[in-house]
Amino acid sequence: MSYTTSKISWKTAAGLVIANMIGTGVFTSLGFQLAEVQNTWSILLLWILGGVMALIGALVYAELGTHFRKTGGDYIFLSETIHPSVGYLYAWISLTVGFSAPIAIAAMAMNFYLSPLFGEQIWVGLFFLLAVPLAHIFSISRSAWIHDLLTLVKILFVLALIALGVLFSSQVESSSLLFSDSWKGEFLEPGFAVSLIYVFYAYTGWNSAAYITEEVDQPAKNLPKALIWATMFVMGVYILLQLVLLKHASLGQLTGQVQVADIAFGNLFGGKGALWVSFFIAIQLIATISGYSWVGPRITYAMARDFRLWKPLSHLNPQGIPVRAIFLNTAISLLLFLSGSFEQVMIYAGFILQLMGTITVYSSLKIKKENGFKTPFKPIPQYIYLIFSTSVLIYLFWSRPWESLAGIGILVLGLLIFLADKRTS
Repeated sequence: MSYTTSKISWKTAAGLVIANMIGTGVFTSLGFQLAEVQNTWSILLLWILGGVMALIGALVYAELGTHFRKTGGDYIFLSETIHPSVGYLYAWISLTVGFSAPIAIAAMAMNFYLSPLFGEQIWVGLFFLLAVPLAHIFSISRSAWIHDLLTLVKILFVLALIALGVLFSSQVESSSLLFSDSWKGEFLEPGFAVSLIYVFYAYTGWNSAAYITEEVDQPAKNLPKALIWATMFVMGVYILLQLVLLKHASLGQLTGQVQVADIAFGNLFGGKGALWVSFFIAIQLIATISGYSWVGPRITYAMARDFRLWKPLSHLNPQGIPVRAIFLNTAISLLLFLSGSFEQVMIYAGFILQLMGTITVYSSLKIKKENGFKTPFKPIPQYIYLIFSTSVLIYLFWSRPWESLAGIGILVLGLLIFLADKRTS
């Protein structure tokens, strides 16, 4: 059976990265961070460190993606460089947590931000969680067109928020901006490491384009360009947005809260202005759902081609779309949406994704002869990432053992399924 496929440009690939990165994390995690650290230098350092790690990761994934040039991302990288079982575990994690959890969290956050308009309800987030994946079952060109439009709305919105936040004076008596030497003590506290997990989660998605390498036009040139430029753009946006949120709200207002953007811009523009900000934050999350709905099923599809248990999910429609994998990914997102708290899902997803991403960065060290993009100054960036990420994982496990163990439990279950599964011929 032949399939009709089309290729996407580096701009669409970069838009996929931007849409997957700018989602719930940047608009919801600051309140959780302030529960651990309050100094503005500490907050900025968190987002800078997260951005640097994401940029290193983008460089490494550009190398891996242009070396193997197959759709499937970490599943391909880990299977080829370490062992098929490790790639299998990543595909399992992607199916159960990696791409389904961000969709569920985005839908939850959408309901949070629309609650001032529609009250406490789940129907709006539920509708987009189910409807957006359906938009990606027709063709790659249609997926690209829809996603480009949603990403443009997202970018214009966040840039407008930053511009308004910078231009207008703060309306609160005591803002959350605190520039002092206390960051030196906060930097060494376990809470700083826990806060980094929220930041790393907000940066999740910098590797998105590497999962659909076969759908990118001229991947050797366009994949590195998309990954690197998109990650640098998002890093700048994140740092500026934190300063704006801290400027327009007090520590008491923000600490421990999910709707931090709603609070900050409510102070600035009043009740009606806050309603519009909440509305557009919810709208831009549609692009996040779109990005993860596009990318995640490709990993499941790559695994399904190789293993009998998942073989039915390797079915493609006439346009080359893995529709069954999309349906399964959406069903798991629905389960996570209907069960589990926002923070718990974020932490256990963040822990296990950080762990698997760290293993993937390590896998790049096993490539001896690159035939595509090469990470600058290799292997120094890889070692920096491995040391830093491992330290954060240890701190997180010590501080939040139950959520971390939940993630490890999912890994163990995936390993048992792998041992019972068989490779196709």
